[in-house]
Amino acid sequence: MIAFRQLALQRGTQPLIENADLTLHDATKAGIVGANGSGKSSLFKLLLGELAPERGTVELSGGQRIAHMAQEVEALNQGLVEYVLDGHAELRATERALAAAQAEGAAHREAELHGEIEALDGYTARPRAEQLLVGLGFTQDDLYRPLSDFSGGWRMRVNLARTLFMPSDLMLLDEPTNHLDLDALLWLEQWLTRYPGTLLLISHDRDFLDAVCDHIVHFEQRQLLLYRGNYSRFEHTRAERQARAQAEAAKQQARREEIERFVARFRAQANKARQAQSRLKMLERMETIAVAHADSPFHFTLPSADKTSSPLLVLDDATLGYAQTPLLEHVSVSILPGQRIGLLGANGAGKSTLIKALTGQQPLLDGKRVPGDNLAIGYFAQHQLEHLDVGATPFVHIQRLSPTASEQEVRNFLGGFGFHGDDVFAGVGNFSGGEKARLALALIAWQKPNLLLLDEPTNHLDLEMRESLTQALAGFEGAVIIVSHDRHLLRASVDEFWHVVDGGVTTFDGDLDDYYAWLKTRLEDARRDARQEKAERQAEAEAPKSDRKATRRAAAELREKLRPLKRERDKIEREMSEAQAALSALEASLADEGLYQDDARKAELSDLLSRQGEAQNRLDTLEQRWLEAEEALEQREAELLDDA
Repeated sequence: MIAFRQLALQRGTQPLIENADLTLHDATKAGIVGANGSGKSSLFKLLLGELAPERGTVELSGGQRIAHMAQEVEALNQGLVEYVLDGHAELRATERALAAAQAEGAAHREAELHGEIEALDGYTARPRAEQLLVGLGFTQDDLYRPLSDFSGGWRMRVNLARTLFMPSDLMLLDEPTNHLDLDALLWLEQWLTRYPGTLLLISHDRDFLDAVCDHIVHFEQRQLLLYRGNYSRFEHTRAERQARAQAEAAKQQARREEIERFVARFRAQANKARQAQSRLKMLERMETIAVAHADSPFHFTLPSADKTSSPLLVLDDATLGYAQTPLLEHVSVSILPGQRIGLLGANGAGKSTLIKALTGQQPLLDGKRVPGDNLAIGYFAQHQLEHLDVGATPFVHIQRLSPTASEQEVRNFLGGFGFHGDDVFAGVGNFSGGEKARLALALIAWQKPNLLLLDEPTNHLDLEMRESLTQALAGFEGAVIIVSHDRHLLRASVDEFWHVVDGGVTTFDGDLDDYYAWLKTRLEDARRDARQEKAERQAEAEAPKSDRKATRRAAAELREKLRPLKRERDKIEREMSEAQAALSALEASLADEGLYQDDARKAELSDLLSRQGEAQNRLDTLEQRWLEAEEALEQREAELLDDA
């Protein structure tokens, strides 16, 4: 149990918590939420004994083992698995004692230590550490490479694996998802739901909080308020409480009406694609969510350019990569006005490379990039925060873009992004990561793009700012392409997904739930293949040398006989991706309301409907051919194995 009694905490002269009472029972999974700077991380330091309260007491159940993720990891020469194993200090000490006993020939002591290691699950420790690292996105080849080989973001993943590996009764996680892609995030979500101890989780990812937490602790007006249920339930409860305050009623109604307008406009445009329908449901839910955030300090819009082009941007048979090394090949995509696309794929698959190629910052290795005449790109990426002028102010940044804008106009605009009063004249060099991210978004919005390219835009943003960005994107009338592990943002902001996988870009036919199911299937297939490969290696190792050669030769012959069938199946898969992309483009064109209202466009409408039918028939035919090819491959493989 964790109990705070009449707790008061401050940072310097700034009060963070005043006279707060809070009790969390064992095995509670609590999300810690509140504005940046409200004291969430300080609360963790209090539990770790790194801070002392000004007044009051902090009570922990006796003997609680605490696991806490450090915020920095040195670039050590130690291998990843060894670094994770070091998280279990008691096991490592027992292993050292066993090595010493073996060196001294102390047989009785050696037997005792073997028993202690077994009691600590020490003989399964290494495979458990490897499993954690693989779950967080590392390959088998990475596991014994040194930490110094990896970037800071990947070292933080290793640090997270070490924290999960530590034996603990209480786990403190501060923004564990910041350096994860969607694949690793979903794996972590599953792991934490099975964690048997007490979990305190600071996160700005509402879907993650929804999936993992059964309580929410909210920092509000220097108090710690405990809500039962997940984050969505917290919003609902808080909205009901706020609705009872008369002063908020008008503001809440205005926000509700704003979201209703988004829903009405989008309902008329949405096609039948599953992700488009998912977004419609998400927008309808946002009417309630907006009320819960009516008192947010952020409220801004993302105006679109007055002129546009169709298409806005085209990549034609493009090869993308670095130093003449291809990462993505045969990329042919066309971005139309109003299209809203989310990019799916593991870290390193090429999502950011695709975004950079679309901006024109990353030259193509081959193929063409064709921008529309009126293309106006707004690009957000993490490295752009480093390019802000640290010697300037938010006001100066805007003034450089529009020297004739009035001071009041700039002040009003920046106020929507949380820069009020003297904040507009504060030096950017003293800003936090969240403040810099807000300023970078403000600079993009000021320039009125018609194509937004957003690469992990929420990493430094708190929940209130994330919600305001989500609502602003819902009302944005231009095209959007987003890379994000924030599923709430994706569900509310995109109508279709592109999948960056296996060196290419294909249309993903489904929503995020379908992608989650696809990931699980792929993971299960990988595990099955790994088990089969391990069994084959073991059988080969146990067989005589002559048998090993025969086994390898038979395997090679089997692969060679199956190759034509695999080539045919893979060829059909590529044709299916192209057909789906063509169908999606036609459906996007058919979403134009003017087609149905303008008699002069009846011929155009008829042509589009005819082509849509042909494209759907082609896709259906290809799907049937793919099923037949897959069945033929499986049947031939079974026949060859029986003959062997």
